[in-house]
Amino acid sequence: MATVIAILNQKGGSGKTTIASNLAHALSLDKHKVLVVDSDPQGSLRDWNEANDAEILPVVGLDRETLPKDLKAVSGGYDFVIIDGAPQIAKMSAAAVKAADLVIIPVQPSPYDIWACADLVDIVTARQEVTDGKPPTYFLISRVIKNTKLSSEIKTALAEYELPVLKAATTQRVAYPTTASEGLTVFKDPNSEAAKEISAIKTEILEVLGHGITG
Repeated sequence: MATVIAILNQKGGSGKTTIASNLAHALSLDKHKVLVVDSDPQGSLRDWNEANDAEILPVVGLDRETLPKDLKAVSGGYDFVIIDGAPQIAKMSAAAVKAADLVIIPVQPSPYDIWACADLVDIVTARQEVTDGKPPTYFLISRVIKNTKLSSEIKTALAEYELPVLKAATTQRVAYPTTASEGLTVFKDPNSEAAKEISAIKTEILEVLGHGITG
């Protein structure tokens, strides 16, 4: 059975698609078989996949509330499935949470982004209450602007939601949008600071999942 990681945030612009594509590529570079699921009807990841002629990762579009069942039909033979969540569609978020073994909520260091997480946290905690605390859910701070007061205060603000925060994070770097526009990932330059950030996120997620450190 594939391990399903859902990258979710109902607010657009939180960095979901960037993290989903780069994390999936990082796992595939470790020789894992990875399937990416674009659950957003806008299809940004499918556009990205088309831009690279589907040469980096297999991407499928599953943007219906039947996502958990649909996933079972397509995930055979894969080690990981990465779901890129749909913004502003609560029922799709609920479906992704139901399908997931781990939920990652990217959030930018902004009060508006922190407040916007409330509805998704409610969906997650409602699911956890009836499934013995599953799926485990972590915040991932994205697009940090280094040496700013707001970036240093975000963990305190997120603590009110009573969900853990990954130590690894992404920072505001040109490499993320630039490589995405080319249909690539930050591993275009595996020695770049952006690639190191994604590798750190991958390592921590594997630790959370109990897979240990690979790659």
